[in-house]
Amino acid sequence: MSDPLRVRILFDEAAIARRNEEMAQAIVRTTAPDLLVVAVLKGSFMFAADLIRSLHRAGQAPQVEFVHLSSYRAGTVSSGNVAILRDVESSVEGRDVLLVDDILESGRTLVFAKDLLMARGARRVFVAVLLEKAGKRAVEVQPDFVGFQCPDVFVVGYGMDVAHNYRQLPFVGVVDHGDKEPDLFGGT
Repeated sequence: MSDPLRVRILFDEAAIARRNEEMAQAIVRTTAPDLLVVAVLKGSFMFAADLIRSLHRAGQAPQVEFVHLSSYRAGTVSSGNVAILRDVESSVEGRDVLLVDDILESGRTLVFAKDLLMARGARRVFVAVLLEKAGKRAVEVQPDFVGFQCPDVFVVGYGMDVAHNYRQLPFVGVVDHGDKEPDLFGGT
């Protein structure tokens, strides 16, 4: 990006770290010892890594898998159609699975993933999300573990992006558009 956007911090590093530790304690109390964590790529990669380390500190030794799903493609609004870009390789049959995602908005991606894992024989599928936008549901899904309630703003950082930028930020922030709406996708 030639003209970087300003990003205002919404949830800082310390708050995220505290919340990950709290969520890990709750997850350990709720799930079976042979937990399989399935991180939804790409946006959850930082959250999933920190949460998994917090689970370790809380006494859990989960196995880890990844699934890459997309309902956004290049846009900023869900298309409503979920595509599997990379599938889980391990068997989930008879296991507790913790599905980890960055943000719960419409719910389509998480419902798709949860239904897929249940259809493959998971004993129970729990959902952990860093952020929840409660008023944005297009389908019925309730997360089991939530980091923060998020206002209805477009967030970046801590793994979340806009046009593949800002994933590296160690906090969750809100893009400040200033007095003009930037071209987020590189056009002129």
